[in-house]
Amino acid sequence: MTAKDKLILKTAASVVALESRAVAGLSKTLDASFLKAVRLLAGCSGKVVLLGVGKSGLIARKIAATLASTGTRSVYLHPVESLHGDLGMIASDDVAVALSYSGETEETAKLLPILHKQGLPVIAITNNAVSRMARHADVVLRLHVKSEACPYDIVPTSSTTAMLALGDALAVTLMTLKGFDKSRFARLHPGGNLGKLLNLKVSDLMHKGSANPVVRETQSVAEALKVMTSTRAGAVSVVGPGGRLSGYFTDGDLRRCLQTGLKDLGARVAQVMTRRPLTVHPDTTAMEAARIISEKKIDNLPVTDRRTGRPVGIIDERDLLKEGLG
Repeated sequence: MTAKDKLILKTAASVVALESRAVAGLSKTLDASFLKAVRLLAGCSGKVVLLGVGKSGLIARKIAATLASTGTRSVYLHPVESLHGDLGMIASDDVAVALSYSGETEETAKLLPILHKQGLPVIAITNNAVSRMARHADVVLRLHVKSEACPYDIVPTSSTTAMLALGDALAVTLMTLKGFDKSRFARLHPGGNLGKLLNLKVSDLMHKGSANPVVRETQSVAEALKVMTSTRAGAVSVVGPGGRLSGYFTDGDLRRCLQTGLKDLGARVAQVMTRRPLTVHPDTTAMEAARIISEKKIDNLPVTDRRTGRPVGIIDERDLLKEGLG
C-alpha cells in the first residue's frame, strides 16, 4: 500500500468517525424540545412543510419524502420561491420545519416571521440556539455538532448527517405513534420493490388447478408418485373425507420411506404422509410464505382454503426466489 493509499483511507475513516460521533452525540441530547416537536407534528391536521436552502434544502427534501412515505403528509418548499408566491401552498393548519445549520440563512430566517403571522407553528433544526431562525421558532431542535468533517470545518458534512438523522428520528417516531404498519406502507409504495413484496400474495404465485397435485388418503404410494411427477411439484396434497387436507407427501418423504425399508409401493399414501403439515392460505403474503420455507428448510407448502381446509394450491420455493424472496 502506497503512502497515497494510506492517506485516502485515513481521510475516509476520519470523515466516517466524525460524522458517527455527531449522530451519536445527537442521540444523547434529545430532550423536552424533541417531545414538543413530535407532539406538534402528531397533532398537525394539515401537512408538514419542510424549508431549507442549499445543502439544508436537500436534507429538507429527503425528510419530507420520508415523512410522506411513512404516513405523515408533507411537502418541501424552497424559501425563496415561498417569498415569491408559493406561500399560497401553505395553510393555517400546517406545521413548518425549517433547517439551517447557522440559523442565519437569510431566505429562511426572513420567512419564519411571515409564517408566524399566518398562525403556523414553526420547528427550527439548527446548530445555533440564539440565531434569527431560532428566535422565530416555537421549538428549537439543536444539532450540537462541534465540527464539520472537512479539513477546514466548512463543507456541510457532519451537520447535514445530523440533520438527516434527526429528521429520520422524527419520521420514525411519528410512524410508531400512528401505528403505521406494513400494510399501510405497501399501499403507499405500490411501485417499489418493497411495496411489491409486501403486496404479493401466495395466490399470485401458487400452482393451482391441474398444476396442484392432490390424491386421496386411500390411494397408493405408487399413484401418489405418478400424480407428483406429472406436475413436477415434488409433492402432493393428501385429502380425506370432504376433501379437507389431511396430509402432505413429498419426494423427501419418499426417500425416507425407502431408506427405512418400504418396498411395497402399493401401500396407502396415508401410511407414509406427513400428517398436520404446515400450511399457508391464498391471502398469506408471499414474504411470510418465504419466511416459513426458509426457517423450516423445506421446498414447498400446501395452500389451503381458510374456510374449508381444502388444498387449493402449492407454493414453491423456486417461484418465491424468482420474485426476490427467500
